[in-house]
Amino acid sequence: MSERLRPGDTAPAFTLPDADGNEVSLAGHLGRKVIVYFYPAALTPGCTKQACDFTDNLEVFAGAGYDVIGISPDKPEKLGRFREAEDLKVTLLSDPEKKVLEAYGAFGEKKLYGKTVTGVIRSTVIVDEQGRVEHALYNVKATGHVAKLLRDLKVGDA
Repeated sequence: MSERLRPGDTAPAFTLPDADGNEVSLAGHLGRKVIVYFYPAALTPGCTKQACDFTDNLEVFAGAGYDVIGISPDKPEKLGRFREAEDLKVTLLSDPEKKVLEAYGAFGEKKLYGKTVTGVIRSTVIVDEQGRVEHALYNVKATGHVAKLLRDLKVGDA
């Protein structure tokens, strides 16, 4: 089981391929706040809802100085299909070896329909301009999570 991050921790560095196979790194976002969210699988109902909610609010987050990155174990090709099918604007990164998921505490044991399973723990980590963890939220819900983030971060009209 990977350790969960806490506010004040240095966010683990990463470089992963996006839906087009281009490398994207956390270091490339220094100087801006980054919302890094982890989701189990592209093209599934909950993950689609969450990605669409982030896309719908991308300008609001960007206007408040936040970049948004979604990370899943899906391969870049599947992320590309996901982006096209749902017209997503959020940056989606591929972590099939689950190294970044584990580094962020977003992979491990979780409850699924009453059973304990090992998998991706739906999580959101907010990284400040210096690369430190500002918030680390685990076992978040796919539906309503973005609206709650907008309220909690006091972004937009929320």
